[in-house]
Amino acid sequence: MNDAYIYDAVRTPRGKGKKDGTLHEMTSVRLSAVALNALKTRNNLDGHAVEDVIWGNVTQVGEQGACLARSAVLYSDLDERIPGVSINRFCASGLEAVNMAANQVRGGAGDAYIAGGVESMSRVPMGMDGGAIAADPHLAMKAYFVPQGISADIIATEYGFSRDDCDAYAVESQKRAAAARADGRFKSIIPVTDQNGLTVMAEDEMIRETTMQTLGGLNPSFKVMGEAMPGFDAVALLKYPHLERINHVHHAGNSSGIADGSAAILIGNKEFGERHGIKPRARIKATSKVGTDPTIMLTGPVPATERVLQAAGMSISDIDLFEVNEAFASVVLRFIQAFDADTNKVNVNGGAIAMGHPLGGTGAMILSALLDEMERTDKETGLATLCIGSGMGAATILERV
Repeated sequence: MNDAYIYDAVRTPRGKGKKDGTLHEMTSVRLSAVALNALKTRNNLDGHAVEDVIWGNVTQVGEQGACLARSAVLYSDLDERIPGVSINRFCASGLEAVNMAANQVRGGAGDAYIAGGVESMSRVPMGMDGGAIAADPHLAMKAYFVPQGISADIIATEYGFSRDDCDAYAVESQKRAAAARADGRFKSIIPVTDQNGLTVMAEDEMIRETTMQTLGGLNPSFKVMGEAMPGFDAVALLKYPHLERINHVHHAGNSSGIADGSAAILIGNKEFGERHGIKPRARIKATSKVGTDPTIMLTGPVPATERVLQAAGMSISDIDLFEVNEAFASVVLRFIQAFDADTNKVNVNGGAIAMGHPLGGTGAMILSALLDEMERTDKETGLATLCIGSGMGAATILERV
């Protein structure tokens, strides 16, 4: 089996995913092309340099529909002979694209791929695509469907995380992200420019100063939908009768922000790098994906991590740094609790609570952030993982070379 290496990784800044966000005027196909063009320019990718572009995006309707990956290739400066395929594993789409590309390289199906993803949540709002998991009554009843915010509150209730625990984690995420931005640690960021070459955005715009007092004034976001008659809390308690009630602890301040952005990663075998005169930054050591309980839904990072460690022949103590997507504070707190992980190794530069979560792009973004930090601090191994809607998880282990 071939080794699969990361040769380069780029991402746009994350913009506020609302109509007043800086990236609102940038379509998903243009945001995608920004990342693809950066990889092409930085690595002299002329001609049919890669086998395929594997591109994650979640809400695949409207301007994000009709195989956005192929549209992005044609919009970009890449050779038109390079195809494109869009994939959707919800919040892990960007990471799953990378994992699929790596495993194609490892299996000998091409020397190199570009993988990553995009989401313009300001232009294509989350949920526009509908979906049977919520809309089909038979499936919703069979799976005990509840929205993700309720799932996050179930995790907090089941594993004993209080409102203060979640708020304290959110405050720390903001502090770490602000410090990282000020220190220039996000090396993978590329500026987004307009048609005239003028910079539209060069830094993440959602990082803000936050305190426990500020967060304490926010109302729980999912309490009303949980307790209304008939409410989702009742559905959850049917599934988990050992819980007396659902403790609603999540709100806008300790949950991931709605965001716009894209990220792309160049993956290839050893011969690809030698042919193009570029050196690998890391080896993709192992990947995993799992299915989990669809109601509590967001616990996937734990079994996905267990599986990827087993595949790599490693233990949790072998990992130097972790990136666990901050979909909600309780998701990361559960990961730390499950593995007794050192908090100084987890999301050391903040995460989606501070910077936002552009659904299809986040997986590739946290992988690029992990690689940047591994290089900055001279660490050898890193693990990235995300929870996924409807009960899944994905993970990837990187090893520097």
